Amino acid sequence: MTVEKTANHRDDTKKLPTLSKLRDVGQTVANTVDDIRGRMVKDKNGQELGKIDGLMIDDVERKVRFIEVASGGFLGFGESRSFIPVDAITRITDDDVYISHTREHVAGAPPYDPALVAARSDYFFGLYPYYGYSGYLGFVPATADYPYARSEPIPSKASGG
Repeated sequence: MTVEKTANHRDDTKKLPTLSKLRDVGQTVANTVDDIRGRMVKDKNGQELGKIDGLMIDDVERKVRFIEVASGGFLGFGESRSFIPVDAITRITDDDVYISHTREHVAGAPPYDPALVAARSDYFFGLYPYYGYSGYLGFVPATADYPYARSEPIPSKASGG
């Protein structure tokens, strides 16, 4: 999924990426049928996790890197948020987005706190090893000391996982 760039073109080839919510940067999804916001996210067992509230894009390649999933709460109060790499998406229907992990795995992800994200620029990059992915552009922090890094590999699709 890519986004259209509405600002003046600039050379971003040497810039380290940062992530922003699509709705906050004045951009749109290049093809409106690819806009998955508002769809229900379901885990690999078909259990509902919540609805996609936002798409996080990187400012270098202008690609969606994470889905922001809102769950629980009432009228926005008591709602929790999870960020899941788009690499985890296995299937998309008109109403649902399926991911390759269980509900319990998503619940065990590093907690989201807006203040933490503002203070730690590596928050999102740290989610990649938790979900078992290497990230993009090679910008992933060393995971040896990262407390949420997975020690077991993600089963490949060929092996039925």
